[in-house]
Amino acid sequence: MFSNFVYHNPVRVLFGKGQIAQLNKQIPAQANIMLTYGGGSIMQNGVYDQVKAALADRTIIEFGGIEANPTYETLMRGVEIARTEKIDFLLSVGGGSVLDGTKFMAAAIPFEGGDPWEILASKARIKTAVPIGAVLTLPATGSEMNYFAVISRTSTQEKKGMGNPLVYPVFSILDPETTFSLPERQIANGIADAFTHTMEQYLTYPVDATLQDRMAESVLQTLIEVGPVTLKNPTNYEARASMMWAATVALNGWISVGVPQDWATHQIGHELTALHGIDHARTLAVVLPHLLRVKSTEKREKLIQVAKRVWNLQGTDDELVEGAIQAIAQFYETLGIPTHAKTYGIGPETVEEVRKRFVARNMNFGEHADITPDVVVQILNLSI
Repeated sequence: MFSNFVYHNPVRVLFGKGQIAQLNKQIPAQANIMLTYGGGSIMQNGVYDQVKAALADRTIIEFGGIEANPTYETLMRGVEIARTEKIDFLLSVGGGSVLDGTKFMAAAIPFEGGDPWEILASKARIKTAVPIGAVLTLPATGSEMNYFAVISRTSTQEKKGMGNPLVYPVFSILDPETTFSLPERQIANGIADAFTHTMEQYLTYPVDATLQDRMAESVLQTLIEVGPVTLKNPTNYEARASMMWAATVALNGWISVGVPQDWATHQIGHELTALHGIDHARTLAVVLPHLLRVKSTEKREKLIQVAKRVWNLQGTDDELVEGAIQAIAQFYETLGIPTHAKTYGIGPETVEEVRKRFVARNMNFGEHADITPDVVVQILNLSI
């Protein structure tokens, strides 16, 4: 059944060439700003200079070094600086990881409930957050138009998520030209990430949500069409713009309203990142095809649907199910992303550790809550 839903998204999106110049109009005139960023690529591609020029008359505190998998340890250093400097506006300039880290900081800076890790570990309630703006330079996570974030803790090898409407960005600036200089690996990861986000909201079971299905299929088809083009020609503005917007739409809530969702691939992938430091998108590619094979009976109708509608496959129902799984795996491979965990040296020891972690949570995952720790083992054993 198509479920009841409430949808609200307050993010103002400024999309296209030259939009960074609008920054000064988007941030309150008296704001005490902290600029957050990652490893420094924004210094090399001109984005930093554009941001500084747009905010030339503002006083800005800078905090860099946020990792590709943002860590609690690094972010807490930023939180302490922000508290000392009485920061009241955070400006994230970078990819989704920088923005995820900034969202956590926004919640942690005013947090009064003890250790801010509890925001992630026990979903401690937050009552307020510092406002956030974003300049996106890497399309992938959809973080620019949602209120979710995922943070790692190095000391305990954990990776936890949070979500709260208080950390929606006030605005997000998306200029495809800022992504032209990104390495091929990062763009491939972004395509794979958006592709998997869409699959986890779509590839469950039918509930007669016709529009959501068609929108999800259009995102998938867009990524399949423009992904190879934008990898081959990074400065093709039209292809990069389509890819960038598809990544946003993949996780801004439009395709998930009223439908069942399955985030088991992400839950398993997070553990592989926490234990081995593998790129987030690449953990998804080593999980999803094998999860689909293990759960092909439960997902049968949607696998047939995606085979027909997205890849235009023909054949018996059994052939379509198998064809869909193979097409999904092949898409990752065409991006240069392996679909077997053994590629990263993952073996039985890791599988057992992941099983223990899922047992400790005492939770099942998947749209039917039937992906138990033992099923996780089945999935990962197929991948190794």
